[in-house]
Amino acid sequence: MKYSGMVLGAVMLTMAGCASVPMADSAADTQAKSFATAADKANIYIYRNESFGAAIKMPVLLNDQSVGDTAAKTYIFRQVEPGSYTITSKSESDSTLQLNAESGKNYFIWQEIKMGAWTAGSKLQLVDEIKGTAGVNQSKMIK
Repeated sequence: MKYSGMVLGAVMLTMAGCASVPMADSAADTQAKSFATAADKANIYIYRNESFGAAIKMPVLLNDQSVGDTAAKTYIFRQVEPGSYTITSKSESDSTLQLNAESGKNYFIWQEIKMGAWTAGSKLQLVDEIKGTAGVNQSKMIK
């Protein structure tokens, strides 16, 4: 009984606050949300459009290089060369997604927050353009 009360308290605390991450300016956010692609590049959007786990930042790596930490209702945008990419969400149990980016295309990756045994977990999921643009439009761009 005591343990379940501690878990409930931890979950409530996690949901009560909001993690702070550096945000891009509104012009960059608006431009990224035009979803325009360059003929020789691909766009990668990694978004977290839910409020669950709002107090938790989730580090994201692109080919083992940090591209920032997401928070609730935020997204990361990167324009990349065509090729193979590994996206990693660092959490209690890392989630990794492989992507072969083609020129002129947008790719949308949903970073779903999950309950972990000790800390929050996450799961990366490649989603279609309809779900992806909706998720990005519900979020704000980080730097």
